[in-house]
Amino acid sequence: MFYNRKFALYTLGCKLNFSEGSAISRNLVANGYQQVDFSEIADYYIINTCSVTENADKKCKSLVRQILRKAAEAKVIIVGCYAQLKPEEIAKISGVALVLGTNEKFNIAKHIEELTDTSDKVISSEIKDVNFYAPSFSFGERTRSFLKVQDGCDYFCTFCTIPLARGRSRSSSISKTLEVANEVAKTGVKEVVLTGVNIGDFGKTEDGRKRTDEDLYQLVKELDKIENIDRWRISSIEPNLLTEDIISFVSSSKKFMPHFHVPLQSGSDKILKAMHRKYERSLYQSRVEKIKELIPHACIGVDVIVGFPGETEEDFMDTYNFIHALDISYLHVFTYSERANTNAIKSNEVVPIEERRRRNEMLRILSEKKRHAFYEQHLNTSRKVLFESENDEGYMHGFTDNYIKVKTRYDEALCNSIREVFIDKLLLGGFAGITFENEAIKA
Repeated sequence: MFYNRKFALYTLGCKLNFSEGSAISRNLVANGYQQVDFSEIADYYIINTCSVTENADKKCKSLVRQILRKAAEAKVIIVGCYAQLKPEEIAKISGVALVLGTNEKFNIAKHIEELTDTSDKVISSEIKDVNFYAPSFSFGERTRSFLKVQDGCDYFCTFCTIPLARGRSRSSSISKTLEVANEVAKTGVKEVVLTGVNIGDFGKTEDGRKRTDEDLYQLVKELDKIENIDRWRISSIEPNLLTEDIISFVSSSKKFMPHFHVPLQSGSDKILKAMHRKYERSLYQSRVEKIKELIPHACIGVDVIVGFPGETEEDFMDTYNFIHALDISYLHVFTYSERANTNAIKSNEVVPIEERRRRNEMLRILSEKKRHAFYEQHLNTSRKVLFESENDEGYMHGFTDNYIKVKTRYDEALCNSIREVFIDKLLLGGFAGITFENEAIKA
């Protein structure tokens, strides 16, 4: 063990990366290392990368330059998706001491201890050889934790490099996942978000076999029984894997929040087929309708990609009009970017960058209208809010069970507490204003 050695961690990307980054930090601390803030001087700087967009790659390179300006003697270690996809490219970046692939990032303490000036920079395995490691969770924020229950993906959508970076779909057993969930329950967090690459595919072993009687529906039923966790959320789940059983269970559960994030990617069946998605828009519409039938107050978030190769103006307007008609609550809009080793990059039907940006802006405006309409539906209603700990210039934020973001004056006594509030107005910046139930305090 290298006692008193300091490390700092910076995580890019998704909730899954944050849960894994927290597991990496705990591993290093358990091996005698001291964690410091990324802005401080450290012996080792770890960048946990994403590679969903080209900007994530550029961000990684920018961070390396920042580190070397303030701590020229520090060792920079790159892990995560970018490290698996382009290890040799990263190893050539001046100042990078070590690149760990998907299978090695959780053995980081061992690799640091073996690191010398002459040792190999790149330690990586073929993606077909990766294992699940174990369910992991983020820890450090008092309010919520991200619990990784699944990794990898078998879908190979034509725009996506994640199967190349993370490997095949796999997960631990329900019993082992429950063990980790009970660890999370001891941390004092009020809310846990289930995360993974394709969590609806939960239940597959590392060799691709399906476990008997183990799927996401069975998992959420068991998680619902865990004591000392007040709230559960299901993160992004594919529409073809969001079953009516899951929707029905959430509708009756007191712990699973009425909030779904369901990727659409396109409202054009032609483009969905070109993307190799596993559904048509009619199935997507039926899922939204079932959610709203059973849980009228549910929040529904949607991922959508604009500018995919071959997307004509007519295709885009199909998407726009389809989403406009859906009873959804907000959008995450992504501009298509070319990724090496994907089938989509082979297309000659390239949408100009400026046109991609125009379509992105149109959907972002639509998203704000959808969010405003959803918030407006809940004016003059009572909901329960989990308040976060951050003091933002005298104000604090929180989320209702159905993911309405509220704002009120900072009160330390409210941090990490769940309170009944009355939503009485809409505020600038995408917030709702509140009055506390049975109190004279007003936001």
